[in-house]
Amino acid sequence: MSNRMWGGRFETGPAAIMEEINASIGFDQKLYAQDIRGSKAHAAMLAARGIISAEDAATIAEGLDRIKAEIDDGRFTFSRALEDIHMNVESRLAELIGPSAGRLHTARSRNDQVALDVKLWVRDSLDHIDGQLGDLMRALVARADEHAGTVMPGFTHLQSAQPVTFGHHLMAYVEMLARDRGRIRDARARLNESPLGAAALAGTSFPIDRAMTAAALGFDRPTANSLDSVADRDFALEAMSAASICAIHLSRFAEEIVIWSSAQFGFVRLSDAFSTGSSIMPQKRNPDAAELVRAKSGRIVGGMTALMIVMKGLPLTYQKDMQEDKEQIFDALESLSLAIAATTGMVADMQPNAERMRAAAGSGYATATDLADWLVRVLGIPFREAHHVTGRIVALASARGVGLEDLTLDEMRGVHDGITPAVFQVLGVDRSVESRTSHGGTAPANVRAEAARWAAALAAEAESA
Repeated sequence: MSNRMWGGRFETGPAAIMEEINASIGFDQKLYAQDIRGSKAHAAMLAARGIISAEDAATIAEGLDRIKAEIDDGRFTFSRALEDIHMNVESRLAELIGPSAGRLHTARSRNDQVALDVKLWVRDSLDHIDGQLGDLMRALVARADEHAGTVMPGFTHLQSAQPVTFGHHLMAYVEMLARDRGRIRDARARLNESPLGAAALAGTSFPIDRAMTAAALGFDRPTANSLDSVADRDFALEAMSAASICAIHLSRFAEEIVIWSSAQFGFVRLSDAFSTGSSIMPQKRNPDAAELVRAKSGRIVGGMTALMIVMKGLPLTYQKDMQEDKEQIFDALESLSLAIAATTGMVADMQPNAERMRAAAGSGYATATDLADWLVRVLGIPFREAHHVTGRIVALASARGVGLEDLTLDEMRGVHDGITPAVFQVLGVDRSVESRTSHGGTAPANVRAEAARWAAALAAEAESA
């Protein structure tokens, strides 16, 4: 039999394979709350404009509330034959309130309806993720302040480069996440226009009030062009792009946790809450939470890429291809939310090994740059010459198998006779980090000041929310 919701033009029902490829209820049922919210706003507007009666609008709203309660409670039966969430809700509404249900779809199409539902879902998700990122930033700031003076090696090429502090390293991720929140908020601001009322693609001849429904649903304004309204998925792509960049930041941090928690590094330890064991090797403590956060980034970036490829060849306006947007959007934003939650948990859970970090910070001649800077600052020689002198001193220390601070003054004077005993004041890792007082530098005082600044800003944000 034909679909009773749209099948007037058709005499027979779809083939089984057509029903299989066409149905989206298996995933778009996630949109039920947004679909019902949009329908209630639409019905109220229709009544306010005299397009349907106030009695019908009230009956429709009551029926929609009953349907939402049924879905919330798990009592609703979704039908694949009805294709999607919109048809499932409308069909059940007809069962509950009778012919009045048929008035709900006046001056509306599934095209603007689904665009609205997805926008509302993305907006809700971005608001949730924004809040989660704030929580993660607070966790990082607290640990950074706690370890503002904990010395660790800073790396380039995963080789020891210069000493930094663990707090300074954590604060780098606070800056990244702040940019992520900025992108998410920008995406939210741009998507906050309501497509409802664009109908199938050309608008409607009914005297609707699109500004009324936009305001009722928390949008800044209605969209300006009906064609663009139903064809647009930029808002999803932008949200997924912001999510992808954020996921990459989380993945980089997760990779560092994997490295730091290895026996070879031993910089941090994750508790049993965020580690797993091996089925065959009893000694193993695997950082699976971090590894899964790292892997989620692939799903998120892949989802964005998939949706871009779906959209790239579509003429205006709506095409059924766009049904493929939802699974990518749902998976990307839900995966990001889970990754943020896991990362926040690991930040609070991990226990740094300060002694191991300090020992590693002093290896690999990490204070060589401090020596070169001292030669420039105290002896007044050009930096390129200082670089060459320092390189020869490092080679001497390497040949002897000792650290720079273990060379004698005479050995260093054998390379440059102007070196004085004061040089030993810059060769320790503590003095090295304390000297990095330039704006944005790793000096513990800088780290504490930045942590305090961010803590105050995040606290003020929480109070105003």
